[in-house]
Amino acid sequence: MSAESKVQTSETYKKVKTILISQPKPKRSPYFELAEKWNLTIDWRPFIHVQPVTEKEFRRNRIRPDEFTAIIFTSKNSVDHFFSICETIRCKMSQSTKYFCMTKAIADYLQKFIVYRKRKVFIGQRTINDLEPALIKHRENEKFLLPCSNLGATDVASFLTDKTFDFRDIMMYKTVASDLSDLSDVTYDVLVFFSPLGIESLYENFPDFKQNDTRLAIFGKKTKKVVKERGLQINIEPNTDTPSMTMAIERYLKIANK
Repeated sequence: MSAESKVQTSETYKKVKTILISQPKPKRSPYFELAEKWNLTIDWRPFIHVQPVTEKEFRRNRIRPDEFTAIIFTSKNSVDHFFSICETIRCKMSQSTKYFCMTKAIADYLQKFIVYRKRKVFIGQRTINDLEPALIKHRENEKFLLPCSNLGATDVASFLTDKTFDFRDIMMYKTVASDLSDLSDVTYDVLVFFSPLGIESLYENFPDFKQNDTRLAIFGKKTKKVVKERGLQINIEPNTDTPSMTMAIERYLKIANK
């Protein structure tokens, strides 16, 4: 993946014809309307993906999920890979197991895998603190398992440690860079990133990446921090007037493509 010669500054505007969004292509998206309105070619390509740990990797932990009486799920991925591991090692969870879900969406997803009973499923709004009353209530009698990725679940683990829970956090899946080698000779006017891992994947695939005339659209403080650490220029980012990425891109297009 390459670009032309001149180094961009955040105040420089150049016409945009092509955009690459570092996510899977959705069925519906305001980007489709943006592409039609401005006659753009918008491609979608996930720069990262999730993969399970192998059975051998998991067994190194020398535990079985059914040794735990309560499971804390922080994402749908954690649900998927927890039950996948259970199936792989032929481990059947007790019907009395309690499940603590960070959001209602995660709890609803859990119904794919268990017989749903309110008395054993506890639901938060967004963060681990939302679950604190239910967790504290069951702290003395339960042994907790926190399935997580190679990135960990730092906020949750810190909470459980501070509150003296009996728990283990175990890696059950990995977030890794996708293979983007087929893009090595492809140039886009704008690259759109939503996470620091997307930027790391860019450099893992293209260690000699130079920004040059490529404009970067960046979402989120953590992503912005990694971009700046790499010495790159941010050309497009949401703000209070244009809070979504599509709005931020259109704000740029109104100047660059006029």
